[in-house]
Amino acid sequence: MDALFRSFFPLALTLALSACGDTATLPDQSSFGANPTLPEPVHDVIPTINIAAAKGWPAGATPAPAPGLGVNAFASGLDHPRWLYVLPNGDVLVAETNGPTRPEDRKGITGWISKMAQQRAGAAVPSANRITLLRDAQGRGVADMREIFLQGLNSPFGMALVGDSFYVADTDAILRFPYKDGDTKITAKGEKIADLPAGPINHHWTKNLIASPDGSRLYVTVGSNSNAAENGLDKEVHRAAILEIDLAARQSRVFASGLRNPNGMMWEPDTGALWTVVNERDELGGDLVPDYLTSVRENGFYGWPFSYYGQHVDERVKPQRPDLVATAIPPDYAIGNHTASLGLAFSSTNSLPAEFRHGAFIGQHGSWNRSPFSGYKVIFIPFAEGRPSGPPRDVLSGFINPAEDVAYGRPVGVAFDKSGALLVADDVGNCVWRVNAEAPQGRSASKGPLSEPAVHIR
Repeated sequence: MDALFRSFFPLALTLALSACGDTATLPDQSSFGANPTLPEPVHDVIPTINIAAAKGWPAGATPAPAPGLGVNAFASGLDHPRWLYVLPNGDVLVAETNGPTRPEDRKGITGWISKMAQQRAGAAVPSANRITLLRDAQGRGVADMREIFLQGLNSPFGMALVGDSFYVADTDAILRFPYKDGDTKITAKGEKIADLPAGPINHHWTKNLIASPDGSRLYVTVGSNSNAAENGLDKEVHRAAILEIDLAARQSRVFASGLRNPNGMMWEPDTGALWTVVNERDELGGDLVPDYLTSVRENGFYGWPFSYYGQHVDERVKPQRPDLVATAIPPDYAIGNHTASLGLAFSSTNSLPAEFRHGAFIGQHGSWNRSPFSGYKVIFIPFAEGRPSGPPRDVLSGFINPAEDVAYGRPVGVAFDKSGALLVADDVGNCVWRVNAEAPQGRSASKGPLSEPAVHIR
């Protein structure tokens, strides 16, 4: 009986807490765009917990593509696929990964509740700590070869190829590996290029990276070690920031700061400017604070933890820094409250219909502390002359069942394959989805994914 109680009580308490907290009252569209609605904050003793249990996809089911689009499973049976990188030859790399051991993270009752929430959301599985290569050798839109490309890593996430050097962002370091075009496996030991903030808290463990256009520098995202600096500012050194690493000098510096949890990064194709998507803070209510998409200025400060969305002061943070708040840059474009926006891919040419041709694609992992749910979809924001030029459009949805109590999947990283189709990593569905201009030949998207051929695993 004691064992049964211990196993049942955490779930029961989590479900009970899902009825606690506030309910968002503003329409979703109010938290999108250049000028989102920012109401007065709500301070609850217990944070809102609202979680769709992670179950995976029923047989034959897929996400719902927007009209004019089709979707099929590019690869399935993966182990918590989070991030994608497409090599110049078209091979697709998938980081199968999850958070490392973090003994000092999420302490106290709020931390315990958060851990229960993460378990229910499917985010507490062990990390496979590997990168898998997927190859569509027959050009059918389905991976027909699968190879373990790199293994023995430490919660890997971001990837970048510069010449014959392949870089991986582990949770605690940037590693360099030799690579030749067509390689399907790397066995060489990685060379450490730079340490990254980690340690026993390591609250936001994911570290994404991209290379500068000339390949001389790497840019690395490092999320905060807390929600709103409650662990102390001394635990936030070189965090809530994008770091720049000079590869020749092996030196790092803070390129931009005050970004609570940046993830996806890309160079905007028209202007060449660096853009990122950022997860903002929690526990100010369901209508605060919007996650956002923004261009990133060198030496720019974006508010965290002292203020949000420019110069809106977060009174929870003590002591305050009015001098820094006065310099805080408002983001360019809000993308919804608590949507957990992670993936980012720009496109100016792709194989999708014209209305999805030029703009930003964003993978929204989905909320866990908002009622009703937000995110759990892939959206598109049109761009013109290097700026957002219209409202967002759903690209891929249906990751939550109609009763809103089960998550079939949760989208994370997004990237374009060599043919111009959109790839989406789904870490609950353990799948990479492929979105194209129409359903695969002979198969309606509503009837499930195109059957995968026999996968060759070495």
